[in-house]
Amino acid sequence: MNQLSARHSDVRRSYSTLLAERPIDDTTFIHTRSYHSPYESESSAIRGEHTWRGGQEVRSDNAGDPHEAVSARTLSFRPGHATKASQSQALGGMVGQAPAMRAVLEAVQLVARTDATVLITGETGVGKELIARAVHEASDRRGRALVTVNCAALPGELIESELFGHERGAFTGAINQRRGRFEMADGGTIFLDEVGELSAQAQAKLLRVLQEQALERVGGGELIKVNVRVVAATNRDLAQMVRASTFRADLFYRLDVFPLVVPPLRERRTDIPLLARHFLHKYARKLGKPLQDISAASMERLCRYNWPGNVRELQNIIERMAIVAPGPTLEVHAGLLRQADAEVAAPSTDSLQDVTRNHIARVLKDCRGIIEGPRGAAAILGLKPSTLRYRMKLLGVDKAAAAA
Repeated sequence: MNQLSARHSDVRRSYSTLLAERPIDDTTFIHTRSYHSPYESESSAIRGEHTWRGGQEVRSDNAGDPHEAVSARTLSFRPGHATKASQSQALGGMVGQAPAMRAVLEAVQLVARTDATVLITGETGVGKELIARAVHEASDRRGRALVTVNCAALPGELIESELFGHERGAFTGAINQRRGRFEMADGGTIFLDEVGELSAQAQAKLLRVLQEQALERVGGGELIKVNVRVVAATNRDLAQMVRASTFRADLFYRLDVFPLVVPPLRERRTDIPLLARHFLHKYARKLGKPLQDISAASMERLCRYNWPGNVRELQNIIERMAIVAPGPTLEVHAGLLRQADAEVAAPSTDSLQDVTRNHIARVLKDCRGIIEGPRGAAAILGLKPSTLRYRMKLLGVDKAAAAA
């Protein structure tokens, strides 16, 4: 095992040690207030950047109002002040009791008290941005700004200007001096999401900021001192990128001071019922529907599924089925999860007609040949009943044979 991979293995083992030395009660949760979804923000970051000041977030989109206020959210991680919740009362933060998740949250509590740089890794949809917010809000910097930048969403030619600012006349269109995100985060925290997407030039400038806590605006020569805590995140293997010479080794080691590996949902299956019911109650309120629980068969399907899209995929599935649910008990059809599996499966040699024919036949079988109604194949496939019948006729799908 090489040095880079070995370090991450040591981090995983250290989480287990933390749990053994400082156990957390099985009903301990992280507490938040007025936070609508613990995972929606990771995708919304693509549309712009976020700034928190004293517990209130200000989102600035490239083409919008840079001071649009979003609802205040407060997280608490102090020992002795955690909020307890039952399975039927999932809180709006990181919902979960699985040992793998509890280990990460314990590590968050420890590193938040320091100014150490944090590198959060994990698959898409696991909640990396929420972990970054938790680090900030549990730190002594919580009263200052938390600035979030999605590095993958910014054009390569603008990323340096966005991060470090620019002087008037630095390039065509730079009609005014502009402070960068690091200056905006002075005294607080900057969260660099998808840090693996930075260009080589931006990596070099970021390294200087980490080393010297100072920066130069694009087109400027003045050295500007900043006091910023850096939290970075990526779903890419930066160690592998270092070996491939696509990411600077010196920057990697500067970012990798305290790595946090957020487990995928398939490694915390005991949290699936908690999360599923949390999202069920959320969409029951949002849709104004009397949804009360998820059927036992559906919950079993959810717990068996591997969730390649992690918590975000689970949230989307629950929302979709809540919309079409006719009664108080939510049903998640097996065909829906198989459809999700098919979307991420390896490319097939079958023709598009064959794939479509087989998928319609599988959904019809799960629905026992029923086409219409909220539990019918048409609703699951997102088609009008007449459109589904037309496609069945066109593809030669026999309803009776499929339902057999």
